[in-house]
Amino acid sequence: MSDSVTVRFLDRTTAPHIATLTILAGVSAMIMNMFLPSLNNMAAHFDVPYSVIQLSVPVYLGASAILQIIIGPLSDKYGRRPVLLWGLSLFVVASFGCLIAPNIETFLFFRTMQACAAVAMVLSRAAIRDLYDENKSASMIGYVTMGMAVVPMASPAVGGLLDEIFGWRAVFWFFAMAGIATWFLTFFDFRETARASDKTVWQQFREYPELLRSPRFWGYSSAAAFCSGSFFAYLGGAPFVGSELFGLSPAVLGMYFGAPAIGYAFGNYLTGRYAMKHGVNYLVLWGSIMNAAGVTLSLILFSIGQGTAFVFFGLMTCVGVGNGLVIPNATAGLLSVRPHLAGSASGLGGAIMIGGGAVLAAMAGALLTPETGAFPLLWIQTSTGVLALVSIATVYWREHRLGQAA
Repeated sequence: MSDSVTVRFLDRTTAPHIATLTILAGVSAMIMNMFLPSLNNMAAHFDVPYSVIQLSVPVYLGASAILQIIIGPLSDKYGRRPVLLWGLSLFVVASFGCLIAPNIETFLFFRTMQACAAVAMVLSRAAIRDLYDENKSASMIGYVTMGMAVVPMASPAVGGLLDEIFGWRAVFWFFAMAGIATWFLTFFDFRETARASDKTVWQQFREYPELLRSPRFWGYSSAAAFCSGSFFAYLGGAPFVGSELFGLSPAVLGMYFGAPAIGYAFGNYLTGRYAMKHGVNYLVLWGSIMNAAGVTLSLILFSIGQGTAFVFFGLMTCVGVGNGLVIPNATAGLLSVRPHLAGSASGLGGAIMIGGGAVLAAMAGALLTPETGAFPLLWIQTSTGVLALVSIATVYWREHRLGQAA
């Protein structure tokens, strides 16, 4: 962290420690993918088709998108800290609800409620932007998400092992305990970072049009949404591809499933290393190229009959690298469009990204069948990869037209 920001771990009188911000970001990632290797066993437990239990992915993402629109203005008005603590409290309640759910309807209700954990991702990023300028915040977000990437890399494997040893409920016990631990960490380390606002919550919401009228905001948020769309479609479809098409067990699927997170960690390392040197636009462009190249190559190999589990999951590492470059840099860019609205921008940008991800995850889950193979998923990923390139190209075009350096 910069010399101008004082940081002492577990000291609420100083700025939040990078470890706390990393854990907050990691909790959000863990909740999305740790239980995915258990979907088949959960479907058997609730006696429902796979397509029904798979709804636990898009309903979570959809609720997260809606909540992020609310979280931003609330945190700009009342502060990051109280919104974080309330959101984490509700997440813990929801995790216990998933454990005692007697039927699929109740489970999906509490799974949707778990989306309250979105406060952790949104407000960890907003806190960084509260403390640093655009390029420094991109670098900091990169380092935070690089550390956070260890979580989605390891959590599917841990979730698969917990399922095989103790059953699928063990994963949700893990969620509940992790939520409690994160609440205490936030309470003792997270000092308020937002400046006090004299506007009402309704006035905070009314400032969203100021963001929505900005071409730069749309360019960055669209690049992040489309690039991450490849990953969210993967979340919705890869469990089916691994278990149904390639016959992988939950533990083995969990190990394969973490492939994008390896690339994500490397992409975030590159962001942390080079964001201040090259700027956010350059890294968003190369991340979009890497993402599109990986899924396009996978589609080609499957089309010529060379599709294997190693090819499918291995090339998803490129999706991870691309997201590791695009998301922190595009996030820093959209947060800098209106710095006084950092919380609202983080929430709205996250809502656009996660909302699109919910749609793509649902599409992937609905379109995949043993007859189609992996092709619907690969076509979705390739299309979103191309659209991410178009989005960052519009940012370059606009800055060139205005005579600004890219």
